[in-house]
Amino acid sequence: MSFEVGADAYGRFMGRYSEPLAAKFVAFARLTEGRQALDVGCGTGALTAELVGRLGAGAVSAVDPSDAFVTAARSRFPAVDIRRAAAERLPFPDDVFDFAFAQLVVHFMDDPVAGLREMARVTRRGGVVTACVWDHAGGGGPLTAFWRAVLDLDPHARDESALAGAREGHLAELFAAAGLRDIESTVLTVRASFASFDEWWEPFTLGVGPAGAYVQGLDARRRDALRGRCAALLPRQGPIDIVASAWTTLGRAC
Repeated sequence: MSFEVGADAYGRFMGRYSEPLAAKFVAFARLTEGRQALDVGCGTGALTAELVGRLGAGAVSAVDPSDAFVTAARSRFPAVDIRRAAAERLPFPDDVFDFAFAQLVVHFMDDPVAGLREMARVTRRGGVVTACVWDHAGGGGPLTAFWRAVLDLDPHARDESALAGAREGHLAELFAAAGLRDIESTVLTVRASFASFDEWWEPFTLGVGPAGAYVQGLDARRRDALRGRCAALLPRQGPIDIVASAWTTLGRAC
């Protein structure tokens, strides 16, 4: 899945969820001062900002495979080492970091086990590797209403429920396959509020991720039908509150 979209588009689509999630994610990892941290799949920098705020820019590195996101993140954090790279091929030597994070990334890796194994490689022995993925399979993610509407109209559509880590327990299975130890899991939950249905719907038209790609592939008639079905599933009057949960797993490098 390509995320070669503008940083502003991604921020409008996922930022209001990923920013509060970052604070909870870092707390779960029990991040401590004086450590070195890596943000894998940094996107526009929601988690990077949290790490910089806690550790300082010199203690944080980040990677992302999207040129647009790397450019945006470098502009936002000029003192952070940010490189264009995929999780499966991290451009760092062994045993560099104390913490390696992948926020909302594992389900878009070409090879999740290889990506987690690479995160473990660049993490010092006993260091923390951690990842989180929205609960797309259990209906607890931020896009649940959207995909329910899609499947109501198009039962053969491919939603995000089958992606890696999107079902309960799957992240832990991937961590074990990658050779991580002392694995523990939890669920992190955040809330986002939209003033109106239009405010909720508009980000889906920006082409971000599988949901945005699906909308952009519709003709005007089918797009209007999907918009109408989404509206029927959500409150008729604002605000619209969306509660989103992410499966979250932590393991230690060997």
